[in-house]
Amino acid sequence: MKLKHLALAVALVILLPSCRHQGQGGTDVQVQKDTVLPLGFLTEAYQVDSTRVRDGETFSGLMNRLGMGARDAYSLVVCCDSIFDVRRMRAGNDVEAYYSAADSTGNRHLEYVVYHNDRIQSTVFQCRDSLCGWVCTRPVQHVRKVADITIHSSLWNDMLKAGASPLLIVDLADVYAWTVNFFGLQDGDRFRVIYNQTESDGEVISIDGIDFAIYNSGDFSASAIRFDQGDGGNKYWNEKGESMRKAFLKAPLQFTRISSRFTYHRKHPITGKVRPHTAVDYAAPTGTPVHSIGDGTVTLCGWDGSGGGNRIRIRHMNGYETCYMHLSRFASGIKQGSRVAQGQTIGYVGSTGHSTGPHLDFRVWKDGTPIDPLKMISPPSEPLRSENLDSLGKLYQAYLDTLARR
Repeated sequence: MKLKHLALAVALVILLPSCRHQGQGGTDVQVQKDTVLPLGFLTEAYQVDSTRVRDGETFSGLMNRLGMGARDAYSLVVCCDSIFDVRRMRAGNDVEAYYSAADSTGNRHLEYVVYHNDRIQSTVFQCRDSLCGWVCTRPVQHVRKVADITIHSSLWNDMLKAGASPLLIVDLADVYAWTVNFFGLQDGDRFRVIYNQTESDGEVISIDGIDFAIYNSGDFSASAIRFDQGDGGNKYWNEKGESMRKAFLKAPLQFTRISSRFTYHRKHPITGKVRPHTAVDYAAPTGTPVHSIGDGTVTLCGWDGSGGGNRIRIRHMNGYETCYMHLSRFASGIKQGSRVAQGQTIGYVGSTGHSTGPHLDFRVWKDGTPIDPLKMISPPSEPLRSENLDSLGKLYQAYLDTLARR
C-alpha cells in the first residue's frame, strides 16, 4: 500500500501542469501541500461559483463582486503584476470563484479565483492567508489528422459527422478562397484534407494548418499542396505548380443565396420590362460586409441615378472592372480615387435604389464587355519556381498515397 501511495505522489509531481507561484513582495513561494491537478489546489474542498467578466469591469470590481475587499484586491494586483496584467483582462472570459463552507453566521470566505486567459492558460489567485498567484497551462498534443467530408446538408454539420472540427472550415476557406465558392456548395461536393491540430484532454484547441486538400464537385477537382519555397510569398499550389492565390476572390461577400443570375433576358421585378441583367444578385442581410474581390482603384463611389442606389466601381489590372450596387452605406475611407486591397471591406449590403429587398448587385467587365462573375476565370499569380516542381510532385504523390490508405 505504501508503494502505491508513493507511485501516486510521483505521478502527481510528474504530471503537475506548469504553475509558477508568486506571492506578496514578488517572491516565489512553494506549492502548497494540498496542491493537486489541475489548478494547483484541492478544488474538491471548496464550493465553486462560475461567472464571466462583465463589460467594463475592472479587476478590483470583479474581485469585490466575488467577495474580496478593495485593499486586498489592490495588494493582489501588486504581488501578481509579473504574471497577470489587469489591463488585458477581457470581458466575457470565464471565471471560477472557490469558497470555503459557510460558517455559523452563514458567510462564505473567498479562497481562490481562477481566471481563464484562454483555452490553454489560466491564472489562479490565492485570496486568503498569503496572497499570491500562479499561471497554469493545460498539457497539449499536436496531432496529424485526415478528414473526408461529403456535403449533404451543410459544411458545418457534415464536418461534424466526419469527425472533424468545424474550426477547419476557416482554414479551408482561406486555402480555397480563390477557387471554391463556399456559399454555394452543392450536395455531393467533397473535401479530403490532411491537416494538423492542437488538442487538450480530447478538446480541439486550434487548427495548425492544412498540408494537403482535394475538393471535388462533379467533374471539377482542385488540389491544394502546402509548399514553402522560402520567398515569403504563396504557400499553396495545385499539382501543376500554379498558385492557389488568384487575382480575384470567388465571391465579394457571405451571401444567403443567389437571387438572380447573369442573363440578357430578365423580367425586371419592379418595372416588369424584359432587359439584360449582366450581374449576379447575392441575397444577404442588410449590413453584411462587402469586399473588393481584387486589388484596384475606386473610380466611382456615390449614388447611381439609374437605379443602382449607393454603388462602388473599381478598376483592376488587366482590363477588369467590378461594380457593387444597392449598398446601405460605404466603408470608412472609401471614396473615388481610393486604393483598395483584395478582401478589403468597401461597403455594406442594403436595398437602396430600385430594389425589392436587401442584396448585392455585383457586376464584372473585361475590356469593357460584361462577363458572368460566376464563370469568370481569375488570372493566376506567379507560379512555383521551376526548380521546385519535382519536389512538389513527389509531395503531391505522397499525400495521394496517404489518402488512398484511408
